[in-house]
Amino acid sequence: MTDWTQVVDAHGASERVPVLLEQVERAEALEAWDELWDRLCLHGETVSSASFAALPRLATLAPRSDRALELAGAIMRGVLQHHDGEALIEDCTDAIAALRELADQRLRTRPSDYHRVFCDLLALAGQYHWSAALEDLTDDFYTVCCPHCVVEVIVAIGDHGHYSAIRDWDLGDVERRALQPASTEELLDPGRWMHATAVRDGELRLAEGIRHLFGRAECPGCASVFGIAEAYTIANLPHTSDA
Repeated sequence: MTDWTQVVDAHGASERVPVLLEQVERAEALEAWDELWDRLCLHGETVSSASFAALPRLATLAPRSDRALELAGAIMRGVLQHHDGEALIEDCTDAIAALRELADQRLRTRPSDYHRVFCDLLALAGQYHWSAALEDLTDDFYTVCCPHCVVEVIVAIGDHGHYSAIRDWDLGDVERRALQPASTEELLDPGRWMHATAVRDGELRLAEGIRHLFGRAECPGCASVFGIAEAYTIANLPHTSDA
């Protein structure tokens, strides 16, 4: 049984959280859901100790509420942003496992919001920075630093092509170099699992984008070759808060 006096939400004392959870458990009360988001995942990204304490209740709601699953995914996306996040989820591993299975089941139905649910699944699987940083890989540009010469490199994955380049604000992307996508056999986890999930669900454009994201790029500045995923991870590590 959660002692709500021992945790805080985004606004301080968390006595409203169990009340709101009771309300949404009785009915899909939109105002109650809005307030829960405000208290447990402020602005869709700021989490607190009450956020993690609410995960078991959200897991019981999720089989019949997409909102519960979405909120749980958003909370898990913020684990590394909270200074005690990893410790706070240790007491709810069963709930997280159940939520992960529900997210995976939902992906198999190929929902219209596939990319969001895919990112929720990543968070529930412990891939926090990928969950927060991954775009849908249809028309995307990512900024990374070359690990060898530290020049800023633009990586394009999508309709505009698959290349690395230097961005010139007058000339556009110059000194383009074609990306080297990883083969299916070369992929390692988490890229292998992400790719297999997308292929399983018929999301072939996403799967192809993942092969490029976990492939290699040539730096236009020094001509060295580096792993895109590694550079992208470093560029998108979350900042820890004290909430």
